[in-house]
Amino acid sequence: MGLFGGGKDWNVIGVLFEKKGHVQINGNRAKGANAEKVRDAVKKHPRAVFWAVFNQKRSFVEGGPGAGKEFVSIEAFQYIERNLAKAKPVAQILTLLEQGKTDKAATGWEVALMGKSSDDDS
Repeated sequence: MGLFGGGKDWNVIGVLFEKKGHVQINGNRAKGANAEKVRDAVKKHPRAVFWAVFNQKRSFVEGGPGAGKEFVSIEAFQYIERNLAKAKPVAQILTLLEQGKTDKAATGWEVALMGKSSDDDS
């Protein structure tokens, strides 16, 4: 690891679709080249609605829609995108990762807007 490179120490958050109105928040702490591998795996996960990368000071590094964005309504996606950084379940996961208590954690997040669309209720 040189003076200017290899300093990635990321908390990668994946918002995974579980069922209507409910997503799972998965968090992984990864360092160096492994951090990019973890981020890329979360982006490509088939149920990933949204993914985000935070540094150890809880600053947003990057994020965006995941491969499973189509599982939720546009309203639900926008809600997740706007509220991800301040959502209590995400804050709990980030706290565990930042404190080094674990390098992987998960919890649920009820997102009521997912059930708003009645077009596809079957």
